[in-house]
Amino acid sequence: MGNSKTTTYTAGKLAKAVGVNIQTVRFYDRKGVLKPTSRTEAGYRVYDAEGLKRLKFIIQAKELGFSLTEIKDLLSLRVRSVQTCDRVRSKAKAKLEDIQKKIAHLRKLEKTLKNLIGDCENRVVSEQCPILERMEV
Repeated sequence: MGNSKTTTYTAGKLAKAVGVNIQTVRFYDRKGVLKPTSRTEAGYRVYDAEGLKRLKFIIQAKELGFSLTEIKDLLSLRVRSVQTCDRVRSKAKAKLEDIQKKIAHLRKLEKTLKNLIGDCENRVVSEQCPILERMEV
């Protein structure tokens, strides 16, 4: 497992260190975004500090709304340079615009549902539910 000064992690220890399920580690390994540095004699995957850093990056990117394909692109851009920074910023701006569109759509849905619920609560007794009635139009 390398020299004694190098910290290594099995998939289970890596998952625990980052606070995710071991299945998450296995999933990212199968998808090729997380690669073990070696295997034990028993066949267990072994990850190093870079693997830990990479898994943290993947989890953070997922929390920010990036897809697995987008995360693969971002991981390929981790080499530091001005051009890389510009490309990452461009990808982040595109993700932000996508999120802003989703938020606007969710706000519209929220307003519509509030109006429908209000119509239902304020309705004169009728045989038809105002929510269902509006959805049938």
